[in-house]
Amino acid sequence: MTRGDRRGLDALFDPRSIAVLGGSPKPRSLGRVIAANLRSGGFEGEVHVVTSRHGELDGHATSPDLAALPTVPDLVIVTVPPDAVPDVIEQAARAGVGAAVVITAGLGQGEGSLREQAANAARRHGLRLVGPNCLGILVPPKGINASFAASNALPGDLALLAQSGAIITTVVEWANQRGIGFSGIVSLGDMADVEIGELLDHYATDPGTRAILVYAESITDPKRFMSAARAAARAKPVIMVKAGRHEAGAKAAASHTGALAGSDAVFDAALRRAGILRVSDLEELFAAANTLARLKPFKGQRLAILTNGGGVGILAIDRLVDLGGVPASLSEATCARLDAVLPATWSRANPIDIIGDADGERYVAALDVLLDARECDGVLVLHVPTALTAPVEVAEAVASHVRLRRRDIAEKPVLACWLSHEAQARVHFDSAGIPAYRTLTGASAGSAIWSATPRPRRS
Repeated sequence: MTRGDRRGLDALFDPRSIAVLGGSPKPRSLGRVIAANLRSGGFEGEVHVVTSRHGELDGHATSPDLAALPTVPDLVIVTVPPDAVPDVIEQAARAGVGAAVVITAGLGQGEGSLREQAANAARRHGLRLVGPNCLGILVPPKGINASFAASNALPGDLALLAQSGAIITTVVEWANQRGIGFSGIVSLGDMADVEIGELLDHYATDPGTRAILVYAESITDPKRFMSAARAAARAKPVIMVKAGRHEAGAKAAASHTGALAGSDAVFDAALRRAGILRVSDLEELFAAANTLARLKPFKGQRLAILTNGGGVGILAIDRLVDLGGVPASLSEATCARLDAVLPATWSRANPIDIIGDADGERYVAALDVLLDARECDGVLVLHVPTALTAPVEVAEAVASHVRLRRRDIAEKPVLACWLSHEAQARVHFDSAGIPAYRTLTGASAGSAIWSATPRPRRS
């Protein structure tokens, strides 16, 4: 049996062969589910199942042990019972396997635990270990779905790192509905070996990744994390949700991953110094993904908010500032141009309130002025329901105008939030490449992602 072709993170993200260790004919057997996901995901390399109890699984022959395989796999996915994990890792590492993803939970924590034994066995032989207690990994551009996620992810250019498998499955289901894809997804679990800082280093230099999304509950190596965070944020946008902001949440995070969450105020300050934008919850992480997936590299940060409802515009401005975004200040020249196309009762400030009876023609006229204004680097268009307008017709007018002006506003993004008829309006916005948000919270956060994210430094 020849040794594997890949070592370290290369074995994790670019394996030529994968073996699932464990599995049975039971419908919900982890090994069976993951092997099926690998075979149906489009992975072009070899997929093996190693189990001594069953000679075949779903019509595919299995192997009794690693030694029976023709070559050593680059990557193994471990689904055996907890007590067997350290021995399995030892055998895989001695055989020359480059990396292992340990799905199995219940390995414990601390000195002498099964987790420590598995990590020590991996470390002695240079095998890299993801997990334990994780969902798995997905590398959609290479057809790798080595996970028990309910749905495969689409290929794209966002990386997602999360300590919670539930967060990953939720984000993937949401992203699939919107055609948003990923360059890689890693469920970190208990982080016995591979941790967030090392993966930030990896994706910061990955040419197929344009932005990185992170969900963290604890940081095992703060010094390594801060170094990696600073380097990654200089290269591309990094958006992070840090759970356990309050005492009750921190206790829940500790029981989930087995690690202390640490002081939230200290962590928040550290993220700001590193240049990472922190968002507060899953909805804002969705908004980040929506914005980053649809808006290509951009210049400027000053956002104008165009709305037919002053109250929602003010709330959007407040949240924009909360997240570090920058509201645009309208110049006298811009106000004069808006005076010429808007009713005398418009707000004459940002947010630009064009009054509740605004139709598509008025929206387009005001949008035109803002797209030409030098002091505005981007525009968020909001619409609230009234009995005086047709929301979908207004959305169609805005989307059509953005398509018409796409060439001369290439670096000035337009974002949208329709608070009624959102699904029908989003059809028009999607066709025009406009990020659209279902709620004001999402729209405010999505706009702030664009406005507040530190711009990557260019050489």
